Amino acid sequence: MKGVFSAPGDYVHFKSQVPLHKIPIGTKQWRYYDFGPKAVPPLICLPGTAGTADVYYKQIMSLSMKGYRVISVDIPRVWHHSEWIQAFEKFLDAIDVHHIHLYGTSLGGFLAQLFAQHRPRRVRSLVLSNSFLETRSFSAAMPWAPIVSWTPSFLLKRYVLTGIRNGPHEPFIADSVDFVVSQVETLSREDLASRMSLTTDDASVGPLLLSDSFITIMDTNDYCAIPQQLKDQLSERYPEARRAYLKTGGDFPFLSRPDEVNLHLQLHLRRVGVEPHPDLVHSIPKGDIGGSPSKENDDDSDKSHKDDRDKDDRGGSENPSTESEIHPAPESSESHNIDDQPVESSECCHLNHEVALFAFPAGFTAEKHDVTSETPVHFMWEYIVLFHVLHYISSLYIIIWNYSFAFRQVM
Repeated sequence: MKGVFSAPGDYVHFKSQVPLHKIPIGTKQWRYYDFGPKAVPPLICLPGTAGTADVYYKQIMSLSMKGYRVISVDIPRVWHHSEWIQAFEKFLDAIDVHHIHLYGTSLGGFLAQLFAQHRPRRVRSLVLSNSFLETRSFSAAMPWAPIVSWTPSFLLKRYVLTGIRNGPHEPFIADSVDFVVSQVETLSREDLASRMSLTTDDASVGPLLLSDSFITIMDTNDYCAIPQQLKDQLSERYPEARRAYLKTGGDFPFLSRPDEVNLHLQLHLRRVGVEPHPDLVHSIPKGDIGGSPSKENDDDSDKSHKDDRDKDDRGGSENPSTESEIHPAPESSESHNIDDQPVESSECCHLNHEVALFAFPAGFTAEKHDVTSETPVHFMWEYIVLFHVLHYISSLYIIIWNYSFAFRQVM
C-alpha cells in the first residue's frame, strides 16, 4: 500500500458533481448518494465492512450518465440484523422508494439477502459479490466478538486492514486497495464496531421468494479471500443464478475493474426489466451542483470526508438533487473502454459451480482468510498490556509527584 494517499482525479471530480445527502431517521444517521433519473427504479449499492458510500463512485458516474438511477449508502450504526431490516425499510420510505434492486458486496451482500428474505415485496433483484450466507464461521474465528463494542478504534482498524490482502499488485488493483484503506480511516470506532457486530452476530439467510433468475453472482478469477466453503454455499443456494465472470479485479473489482463491473450491472438491470432513460438526463447548472462545498473537493479529500462524518452528529441533511448528469470526468488510466461497447455484444457467463470469486470483504471476510487463529489472542494481549502500561505510568507519575512535593517542603 502507498504511504501517502492522493485522491484520484475522477473521485475529486465526482465529489464536485454529486451531492452527498445526510438525513436523520429516528436515531440513525444516513449518508448516501442518489443520482440519476428518478423515474427509473434504483440500483442501491451496499458496501462491506471497510467500505463507505464513496467506494461506488465509479458506478454512480458511469450508470447515471446512461440513464440509470444509482443510490449508494453507508451502513448506519445498527447492532443487530433485525434492527438493520427495520432501519433500511424506514430509509426507503423516507426517500420515497418502494421497489429496489440491490448490489451488495461482502457484508453488504449478506444484508441485502436478509432484507430480501424479510421484505420480499420490495426487492426485485440481487447482485452479490464477495458475499456469504451465514455468520457462524466469523463469530467462531473472533472469540472477542462479545466485547467488540468496547474495543479501541486502533485495534478495530488494524483487524479490518489485516483482512485486506497486501503485497505486490497490478497498478489498478493497488489503487483500489489504497482507496478502500483511505475510507477505513474515515470510519469511527462506533461505525467499525457496529459492522463487526453485524458480521459476527449469529444469523443465516433463509429461503428467498426471489427467483434465482433475478440473482447475479459476480466473480473474479485472479485470487479470492473468501473461504471456499462459503463460496460453495452461495453457489449451492442459488444454482440458477447468473454468473458475471471477471478475469482479474482483486478484492474490490468495483474500483479496480469498474468498466467490466458496470457492464455486468447493465446486463443484469436490462435482464430484470429495468430500462434506462437517457432522455431524462440533464446537465448540472454551473454553480448549482448541490454537492459538498468546493473546499471538500481539493486534494485533502480524506480530511473533508471526516468533516462530513463529524457533521452527521448534528443531524444535517441535504436536499435531494434533481434529475441530473455528471459532466464527463477526466480520462482515467484505469479505463478499459468496455462501456463504449454495445451491451448487446457482451455475454454473461454461466459457470456450473465454477466460482472464481470474490476477494472477500471490503475489509472483513478477507480477514478470515488471512488472519491466523492466534491473531485475536494477540489483540487481547495487546489490549491488556496497554492497560497495565498506562496504569504503571500513572502510578509512577503519582510517586514522582509526591517525592517532589516532599522535597520542596524540606527545601
